[in-house]
Amino acid sequence: MEHDFWHNRWAEQRIGFHQQTINSYLKTFFHQLELSDGEQVFVPLCGKSSDMVWLREQDCEVLGVELSDTACAAFFAENAIDVAGVIEGAFTVREVDSIRLMGGDFFQLTAQALKKVAAVYDRAALVALPRHMRAQYAHRLSALLPPGVKMLLITLEFEGEQGPPFSVTPEEVDALFSTRFELKRLHEVQLSDPRDAGRTEVVWLLTDKSCG
Repeated sequence: MEHDFWHNRWAEQRIGFHQQTINSYLKTFFHQLELSDGEQVFVPLCGKSSDMVWLREQDCEVLGVELSDTACAAFFAENAIDVAGVIEGAFTVREVDSIRLMGGDFFQLTAQALKKVAAVYDRAALVALPRHMRAQYAHRLSALLPPGVKMLLITLEFEGEQGPPFSVTPEEVDALFSTRFELKRLHEVQLSDPRDAGRTEVVWLLTDKSCG
């Protein structure tokens, strides 16, 4: 999946994946991350998600990365925050009130950029990527994160290879993450909207094995 695909989606505002409201699973299972005030949550492929505002309201610091800088700029504009982008290496960075958004390619991130991360919230990253890129993403994420991290991961399960969003089976989640993380399937819901017929949404908690 090329960069142009996502740049075009944002430029044309074809962003059906964007949720206008706070994700209910985040609210329900946030406590499972066991965070202390001021700890940082990483939101990969964050778009302009209002979930980041909610996380900040829980006294978390927020770090988001998004390929489209248009989305990063829109996040702050739609929350009536005036902040200019600053070039830092391969990224355009906007930061205010403990929310730091990095506009650029996830695969250009460094361990230094993620050194403060205590938890990951992935609602829309893994499912946005085709199979070969999911493996690259999981490998890169596991390599960059500091010890002791927990992750709240939301996936979809359905028949077929169409997407995005793509189906990610339990077997694939295990193959991608079990080397570093203990996996717990917290919740699953068969979606009722006719457009989502046959789809199941799943919430996972991933706990770094070094935590034990």
